[in-house]
Amino acid sequence: MSRAARWLRARRHTDTTPPDAGNAIVEFLGVALLLLVPVVYLSLTLGRLQAATFAVDGAAREAARAVATADDAASAEQRMLAAVGLALADQGVDADPAGATTVTCEDDCLAPGATITVQVGVEVPLPGTGWLQGVVPLAVPVTATATAVRDSWVATGGTRP
Repeated sequence: MSRAARWLRARRHTDTTPPDAGNAIVEFLGVALLLLVPVVYLSLTLGRLQAATFAVDGAAREAARAVATADDAASAEQRMLAAVGLALADQGVDADPAGATTVTCEDDCLAPGATITVQVGVEVPLPGTGWLQGVVPLAVPVTATATAVRDSWVATGGTRP
């Protein structure tokens, strides 16, 4: 074997890599997990809060409109609860429509020209924290208010012209 071949063979078998080779991958994965887990959790939480915000906003608006256009008190309540229940269920919010809704009026809600204010509020639980439920408060309250004015020229007495 020639001298050059022996030199190449000896050169190839010696370890010339630094002792920390390959640690960058491990460090990258560790830092990526430390940053990725909170970002994913934050995204899930903000998504649930945004869905609840859309739900209560639509529920309050439609409930006020349902009461303002109702013919009598029984149908007003029935239509209001149906509107709130549908809006909350549409966004995946699990709440009782009757317990989440508050209606206030100046006088009689069905009087011509009456101002009807509806407030819908729910509590959104934080995802993945069911095991801490009794220790710390883990729900974010989300509330929306809508106002509607009953038509001044509405027919009274339950009949429509």
